[in-house]
Amino acid sequence: MARIKIDYGIDLGTTNSAISRIEKGKATIIQTNKRRDTMASCVAYNKKGVIVGDDAHRFYRDEKFKALSKEVRVNSFIEFKRTMGTDETYHSSHLGKYLSSEELSSEILKTLKSFVTDDNFSSIVITIPAAFKINQIDATRRAGKLAGFEHIEVLQEPVAASMAYGLDSGKKDGFWLVFDFGGGTFDSALIKVEEGIMKVADTEGDNHLGGKNLDFAIVDKVIIPHIQENYNIDNILSNENKKSVYRETLKPFAESLKNELSFKDSHSVYEEDGCGFDDDGEEIEIDITLKQSELKKVLSPIFQKAIDVSQSLLERNNLKGNLLDSLILVGGPTLSPIMRGMLEKQICKPDTSSNPMTVVAIGAALYASTVDVSEEVREQTRDTAKIQLEIAHESSTVEMEEYVPIKILADKTDGEIPKKVFAEITRGDKAWSSGKVEINTTGDVVEIHLLEGKTNVFDVVLYDDKGNNLECEPNSFNIIQGSKIGNATLPYNVGIEIKQKVTGKIFFQTIKGTEKNQSLPAIGTRNGLKTQKQIRPGMETDFIKIPIYQGEHNSDGTRAIYNEHVYDIIISGNDLPALLPANSDVDLTINLDKSQKMSIQAFFPYLDHTSEIEIPTNNVQSVETNWLQNEIRKAKGSIIELKQDGNHSDDSKLNKVEKEIEQLEKSFENNKNDVDGKQGVLTNLRKSLKTIDELSAKTEWPKLEEEIKEQFYRLEKANTDLGNEKTTQIVTQFRSQLEEVIKAKDVKIGNILLEEINSFFFELTLIYQLMAMVRNFNENFGDYNWSDSNRARQLVNSGINKISENPDAEDLRQLLVSLYDMLPNNERPSGDDSVLVG
Repeated sequence: MARIKIDYGIDLGTTNSAISRIEKGKATIIQTNKRRDTMASCVAYNKKGVIVGDDAHRFYRDEKFKALSKEVRVNSFIEFKRTMGTDETYHSSHLGKYLSSEELSSEILKTLKSFVTDDNFSSIVITIPAAFKINQIDATRRAGKLAGFEHIEVLQEPVAASMAYGLDSGKKDGFWLVFDFGGGTFDSALIKVEEGIMKVADTEGDNHLGGKNLDFAIVDKVIIPHIQENYNIDNILSNENKKSVYRETLKPFAESLKNELSFKDSHSVYEEDGCGFDDDGEEIEIDITLKQSELKKVLSPIFQKAIDVSQSLLERNNLKGNLLDSLILVGGPTLSPIMRGMLEKQICKPDTSSNPMTVVAIGAALYASTVDVSEEVREQTRDTAKIQLEIAHESSTVEMEEYVPIKILADKTDGEIPKKVFAEITRGDKAWSSGKVEINTTGDVVEIHLLEGKTNVFDVVLYDDKGNNLECEPNSFNIIQGSKIGNATLPYNVGIEIKQKVTGKIFFQTIKGTEKNQSLPAIGTRNGLKTQKQIRPGMETDFIKIPIYQGEHNSDGTRAIYNEHVYDIIISGNDLPALLPANSDVDLTINLDKSQKMSIQAFFPYLDHTSEIEIPTNNVQSVETNWLQNEIRKAKGSIIELKQDGNHSDDSKLNKVEKEIEQLEKSFENNKNDVDGKQGVLTNLRKSLKTIDELSAKTEWPKLEEEIKEQFYRLEKANTDLGNEKTTQIVTQFRSQLEEVIKAKDVKIGNILLEEINSFFFELTLIYQLMAMVRNFNENFGDYNWSDSNRARQLVNSGINKISENPDAEDLRQLLVSLYDMLPNNERPSGDDSVLVG
């Protein structure tokens, strides 16, 4: 039959994954072939083929144990979700090739799909961390395509969890905090609920914080020190490759300690065979007994990072933990009594009514029941011999009655349609029915009654005027009563790299309409951008570059490099129908659909032309080891300079960021050969660098204050000589703003004011500046290497004549553009002239 809603949801987790679907109106977990709710997110290859799930995880553990005593070719893989969207690959000796993260993820998706034996479906909702960036989302979609799904929607994991929680919860108002600590990622989401309608208010997360970090903390601080007490392994630890393999090999022991101590006070790990040999050839034996209190010292710093992220989220929304109505736990590590105790002490007592291992999958299915399948998929599955219906109902509601339009789609129906057709809608519990209502191709509206706090299933039966049953599609629909999920929101600011008009500085600027927490779908616009040079038609070497970035909270005005690069849009002369002069306007529009797919339009008013740009969905990220090492070194140098300067005025913040850089350097040393580890270091380094920039800005204030005053007095003098009543009012406003900025000593606002003062000075004196440029070319004509000296001489003479009469600023500007075009690049104004100016 034709499927109307997607109905199936998958929680594609770092450590475990699950699939669920809507059955008779209820979201139900589909059990694995091992009769479990979840399956290990592990893929292995033997000589016969692929192994997925729990069996693959046993293969992985065996492989790691063997690697302790001898060199083993790797054929089992875990935690590849953390490298989605990167250039990391995994080599299988049995396959004889390298596999990407999405190829491995596709095997998880295919296996989960295979557990559904009574239905054939090709549409799916796949959950993603809220902090996933666009390239990671694209990689998730690619994995879905490789798994055979034709229609893929993505849903943020905290949104899925809140939807599942909200349906069963009696709490219909207030604020919920979703604390999602998974195997590889951490998300914290603040949900605002009003009369059952849920809206994501704000999110924060870390794509490199999760159970993996807990495991390696146990390896580094418990297991390796234990081995070092009894054996000599200095050679292993001093070799980066050997150390990386060794830490991975010991990880299963760490997992055992972590998982067992979530339910008991102490646990022992004893392994006497197959644990490898030390540097002296002695066989290593592991015999560790660890208490929960000892484990707390190891894991608390990592749990604290997640709690700090959550507290920061609450603080910027002016909330405290005691004002939360619910703290919802998601992810296996949240079963830890250590974490739960820390949360209760620092935020509030967690609500443990939902299963943290399956709540995301349940929410994904609930959401899937509200999403229409794509028209393409629906057309493929229609049984046109049956009467085709359009039932335009709300998928979820907080009302007790809903009006449902229903009509016949004659153009989609090949079978015979009687002159008179009647529809009867019956609720699943048989306690309510609409009675027979006549319908046609125009449509009619049926008022239906809902059961409170449930997923209501309604059956649709058609009759002819003689009472005979008529087959139809669809013949049922669902409406969730009691909660309504608002649209997903943008997890990051979406913006562009832009050049400041006056200072020439390159920085990140959010596009209005695509700010963090904006509801999806979203449309952002930025009008009045300026080109720096002319673009000649048909010339590929003439181009405009628009770098797209994603930025964190408070990213506006930061260096573009501190944000996540998405894609560089290049519009060249090949893309334009005619000559685009320098200083032409460019109006930018960014469209993001509900799954964050991005498309862009660049409109050129001068040409009345729009360039349509689709962002590629196959971009991957990479982090070059030497570059990252150098960035850490530069950060340490900046801290030394700040200490020497002494004007940063915040020693505590400086000391804190210094410790952060020290920790990042240690983490980098442990992860030089690990793409995921390096990505995590880079993410946290960017945060520290922003703090360093803030501290550095305070040392810049005295110089900036002097420059603002100097430029203001210059403007004031120019206004006295050239201004009028209107310009005098503007200058007076600048004086008032200057006094406020000096009082606040705010570098960011000071730079904006400086730009505005300089920009207004430029406008006020433009004609005189243009005249001065023409005179300079005339007086120093022979000093320039003109491509066409005769033509240049004619233009300069023309300019001198214009000056002697009544010059027009635009005429002089166009004349100067033509002159600059006849100069070699090294004699033109410096800077990246492909980036737009704002």
